Amino acid sequence: MEVHQLATSLTYGDAISDEMLEIQSVLRAAGFKSEIFTRFCDPKLAGLAHDFREYWQYSSRDNVAIFHFSIGSPVSRLFFRLPDKKIMIYHNITPHEYFLDCHRILARECYKGRLEIKLFVDKVDLVLGDSEFNRQELEAVGYRRTGVLPILINFEKFKTPPDPVARKIYNNGRKTILFVGRLIPNKKYEDIIKVYALYKRYFEPRSQLILAGDYRGLERYLAGLLELVDRLKLQDVYFTGHIPFAELRACYEAADVFLSLSEHEGFGVPIVEAFIQDVPVVAFKAGAVAETMNGGGVLLERKDFLSIAALIDLIIRDDKLRSRILAGQRKALEKYRQEKIASLLLNYIDQVIKG
Repeated sequence: MEVHQLATSLTYGDAISDEMLEIQSVLRAAGFKSEIFTRFCDPKLAGLAHDFREYWQYSSRDNVAIFHFSIGSPVSRLFFRLPDKKIMIYHNITPHEYFLDCHRILARECYKGRLEIKLFVDKVDLVLGDSEFNRQELEAVGYRRTGVLPILINFEKFKTPPDPVARKIYNNGRKTILFVGRLIPNKKYEDIIKVYALYKRYFEPRSQLILAGDYRGLERYLAGLLELVDRLKLQDVYFTGHIPFAELRACYEAADVFLSLSEHEGFGVPIVEAFIQDVPVVAFKAGAVAETMNGGGVLLERKDFLSIAALIDLIIRDDKLRSRILAGQRKALEKYRQEKIASLLLNYIDQVIKG
């Protein structure tokens, strides 16, 4: 029996790509032959994926094909023509309006992707959202057989040592606010910067803000953020760009608080990563954020920048409050244990095989 995965890309450091590799490991351990097929493959991951057009050589009515849908692409059109039993995992598509001012190609692809998702309602055996928020989107457009499969995260990789150079740079005695995520407008980096400006001015001058995320292709948005930093006369703001995992580990290690003010999230992998690494999380309630946090962290119902800055100061200074938050986050993590998600995945595959 063969269970293969298809996606638009396999990219180093990308959450969906990491999950694909984890799923492949689970499938192979369960005895399935399993390969990955993509349109684009990061050179750093060369040899781990085949060109998606080669899938016809593997395709069979006896196979299960899993497609990771996160943006419109030719891969989706191939997937829906396959004779294989089909599972689609929907990772959500950011509404195109967020990109109109900074990346017209991405705006177009997101717009097309949200149209495309409606075209294949009767062409898959099972469709999974990586959150209930995503599952409800699928149900709303007409998918009948749906489920939830949280993103499969390997907790063990967070035990690897941080990069020593990055550790020395960021562990500098300053109170540290961290956000991790691709530099795109829906993440509302500008709001994080405004909160940090208030925190630094009124609560802790010896502080720093680390914004860890890939900004390639989003240079126009980055330029606006740099202009904001300059206008606010801020110092100690670090845009890391795309960094190796060991450097990201150093960022989490340095962090006193993880702050997310994103306005659209289909899941929120960095929130779970912060939970794993015992960083208190403060996050705005948008999309699947509350679901991802699973009762852990501190959930914001509204954006009052000064109040958020004061809350961050309280969490950093109040050891008892911080301990309660971390205890809640550790409890929330039970939902994402690798063995639980792996078992759920294999159960869904078994359902599709049995029809």
